[in-house]
Amino acid sequence: MKVKFLIVGAQKSGTSALNNYLKTHPRLCLARKKEVHFFDNEQFFAGDNTNYSRYHAFFSPGFFKNICGEATPIYMYWYHAPRRIWEYNPAMKLIFILRNPIDRAFSAWNMEYQRKREFLPFSQAIRIESQRMRSALPFQHRVYSYVDRGFYTDQIRRFWHFFPKNQTLFLKHEELQDDPQNTVNRVCNFLRVRNLRNLEQQLVHAYPYKTTMAPEDRKYLCEMFKMEIKDLEQMLNWDCRTWLTI
Repeated sequence: MKVKFLIVGAQKSGTSALNNYLKTHPRLCLARKKEVHFFDNEQFFAGDNTNYSRYHAFFSPGFFKNICGEATPIYMYWYHAPRRIWEYNPAMKLIFILRNPIDRAFSAWNMEYQRKREFLPFSQAIRIESQRMRSALPFQHRVYSYVDRGFYTDQIRRFWHFFPKNQTLFLKHEELQDDPQNTVNRVCNFLRVRNLRNLEQQLVHAYPYKTTMAPEDRKYLCEMFKMEIKDLEQMLNWDCRTWLTI
């Protein structure tokens, strides 16, 4: 028996709220902590390790009696994660929550700034991001990838290379925020468990903003993401025109 579903991303898109909603379901077993960081653990996989007992230790004893899953949003972004997940369980169901990449970038920067892992203003951070990210090569940068994480289509294609589309579910951040009941019901249907009722709306890990995004920065990112968002609309049959509103 294995873990059967993952909330794989995107970061700062509502993965913590969804994780908390699903933890209340009697048929679902979520990992004891959010963000297990197993399939992006380069040290573990460096030795071609296939002993998953370390992974299963994050779940309560007897977890196989239920449908188990976990939420680690960097899995979507981490290049090697899709293959590792497929090698672990090719039947894995994958849940993606996508947010306007412009707002997501600012939210991620704000989080790192509040944590004191970022000291540059947003305007400067997004304009020198590519050079800062080189320090993490050959891997992706876990902190300074504010803009890079927003190019969703390539990340989705990596997963679709290993998993059939019917094993993937895509949600919008604003849907989970504005209509959590129906959005969580979609997840329950995807996982083939009964719907949850009378959900209480959750706002999790929402760091307070001490500043707002400057109009020139939003315009800069709108230009950067314009084609990406159009490609995403075609890929998922979504309407994301509001994401490009300045």
